Amino acid sequence: MTLTEGIAKLGLTLPSGAEDRLAAYLVLLAKWNKVYNLTSVSSPDEMVTHHLLDSLVVLPMLEKSALAGRHFSLADVGSGAGLPGLVLAIARPEWTITSVEAIEKKAAFQRQVKIELGLTNVSIHCGRIEALESRFDAVIARAFASLADFVGYAGHLSDCLWAMKGGYPADEIAALPAGWHVTASHELHVPGLKAERCLLQLGRN
Repeated sequence: MTLTEGIAKLGLTLPSGAEDRLAAYLVLLAKWNKVYNLTSVSSPDEMVTHHLLDSLVVLPMLEKSALAGRHFSLADVGSGAGLPGLVLAIARPEWTITSVEAIEKKAAFQRQVKIELGLTNVSIHCGRIEALESRFDAVIARAFASLADFVGYAGHLSDCLWAMKGGYPADEIAALPAGWHVTASHELHVPGLKAERCLLQLGRN
């Protein structure tokens, strides 16, 4: 599955130059991964499906929650190598993305990506999520923690949390703390990836 094919299968329209930037991101990721072990996925083809397309697949749902006619501020917590935050920043340069990652080598990689790809809509916070005091329109996390922990770590940042998960996490939903509930659930289909994926939107009661 090529990146161009995957974007077409997702039905996405990306701005001029975005696909080249996404390809350049993968080149940097592969280069850094040899030294810093940023991801267990090392095959370039798998990086397209497991990282780029797996991040881009959530774009339609996020766009529906974004308020029209104004900037949309999104925080990606526990962002690792910048997934999905940096990918979304490339796909939607009019959004403001804050990437939060506590591990310095991963944050350093993200800073390098920001510089080399000229991502002016991205800010990178290296530190604990709990220490961040800003507010955002929404927060997203990919394979980060249980839903209860996600709410505990990031609930102060926004009233709208998006959790990217594998299979539908019924047990985690049942364990959500008081004051939070699932407001929407979306089954995701990532081109070229034969694995369960879902996106949950969490909101306050």
